[in-house]
Amino acid sequence: MDGEGGWSGLAKTAAVKLSEMGERTKQLGTAMRDPHQQRRIILVIVCVALLLDNMLYMVIVPIIPDYLADLESEQAEHVHVVMHPNTSANSTSQDKSNKSNLDIQIGVLFASKAILQLLVNPLSGTFIDRVGYDIPLLIGLTVMFVSTSIFAFGENYATLFVARSLQGLGSAFADTSGIAMIADKYTEEAERSRALGIALAFISFGSLVAPPFGGVLYEFAGKRVPFIVLACICLADGFLLLTVIKPFSNRTRENMPVGTPMYRLMIDPYIAVVAGALTVCNIPLAFLEPTIANWMETTMHSSQWEMGLTWLPAFFPHVFGVYITVRLAAKHPNLQWFYGALGLVIIGASSCTVPACKTFGQLIAPLCGICFGIALVDTALLPTLAFLVDVRHVSVYGSVYAIADISYSIAYAMGPIVAGQIVHSLGFVQLNLGMGLVNVLYAPALLLLRNVCQMKPSYSERDNLLDEAPQGLYDTIKMEERSAKKKGYSTAGNCLSVDENGFDPFRVQQSLSEESSGPEYT
Repeated sequence: MDGEGGWSGLAKTAAVKLSEMGERTKQLGTAMRDPHQQRRIILVIVCVALLLDNMLYMVIVPIIPDYLADLESEQAEHVHVVMHPNTSANSTSQDKSNKSNLDIQIGVLFASKAILQLLVNPLSGTFIDRVGYDIPLLIGLTVMFVSTSIFAFGENYATLFVARSLQGLGSAFADTSGIAMIADKYTEEAERSRALGIALAFISFGSLVAPPFGGVLYEFAGKRVPFIVLACICLADGFLLLTVIKPFSNRTRENMPVGTPMYRLMIDPYIAVVAGALTVCNIPLAFLEPTIANWMETTMHSSQWEMGLTWLPAFFPHVFGVYITVRLAAKHPNLQWFYGALGLVIIGASSCTVPACKTFGQLIAPLCGICFGIALVDTALLPTLAFLVDVRHVSVYGSVYAIADISYSIAYAMGPIVAGQIVHSLGFVQLNLGMGLVNVLYAPALLLLRNVCQMKPSYSERDNLLDEAPQGLYDTIKMEERSAKKKGYSTAGNCLSVDENGFDPFRVQQSLSEESSGPEYT
């Protein structure tokens, strides 16, 4: 009897536990279907994807040069033993030739990711505009997983080159679709700036933490371990994307409007100015990363750990720059252009002071200034791109953020190849003075953006029809969102006013006029 009572008690306990688990699963499913909760999860997915991409971009910095040098020495010893088994002639000139060849190989390997990303972005932006943001993000994560796995098990230069190039292909889809998805989900300007600021913080964290992360694991666990860890995180992020967003069952994009072609966005003067600023502000970082270690070793006689931790202190001012820009943009959204221009001036001044540093402690200050300035520029101008698309074009963001990705890729494609040549021909001092001057001179160009916040959106005939009966799945969804929010036209954010009943005077006024892609001022 006691045994039967014990079994019945266990059965009841198990039933209660299963019931609780079922209830929790139901609550989790309900929470994941909630739009506010879902977009938070989407932000986490995108941030992890950006973190992985930038970690994979920078984790090879302490690993690949040493690994390729070992491969080169092994091959050289093998060739020497085969061709000259009984001689030990002086091979100083041969060693110099091998080192020069190795430097070229490393530069090409580092640049191949940005070069392929630069070539693929025009196609990926158009593709994202056509099919939505979720499927391209899944494609990007899949390619990044394959790339990371190849890095882990590749044992020759050709294999590593293929892996690095594949990473550029994955980044062209994952980075662009991820940033565009954030801009699409967070339509209020203040929320959008905050969400993009969080994404930028993850980008910074990945770029600055990856070198010590990779160096430590490579030193104590071997080449494969850092890449296997990143591949596992990438796989988990992909499964989370499939679980939350369910890209292959999502039909919300079927009736969405077609985005503005990329060539029309490129010739928009406002977007062109923003894209130029994104390129210019990233040139110092892209050009210093491959050259500063040799300069530190030559001028400061720095140790390996100092060279490995060069950029790590700069993470904190970068996050602080993101935070302060988001707060300032929420209070004074009409000064976004000024925050970007100030960031360019800070970057320029910091770049010019780098060659004057004589110790590792002194060098930290200008590098922190560079990263702080980059945070100001990126955090101020990335939301501005989405706002420009909202008010001057169609609110589909794939192509415009592909343009932003192209801007970054131009800087990072030139960095590993061009920076070394400039240092060799002109010197490290001239390189930094030139980069600083370019940033300071470009800052006044952002004056063109000073009236952007006064622009009012152009409503197409399709938008006006949405005030009538909804047609198609997309129109139904938009009507539901509007009835749920009751906040007027949200993409204009802090720049347009609506009354407390949700009435927008611009909507009535604009519905009487034709669609226009040019700027109109209130």
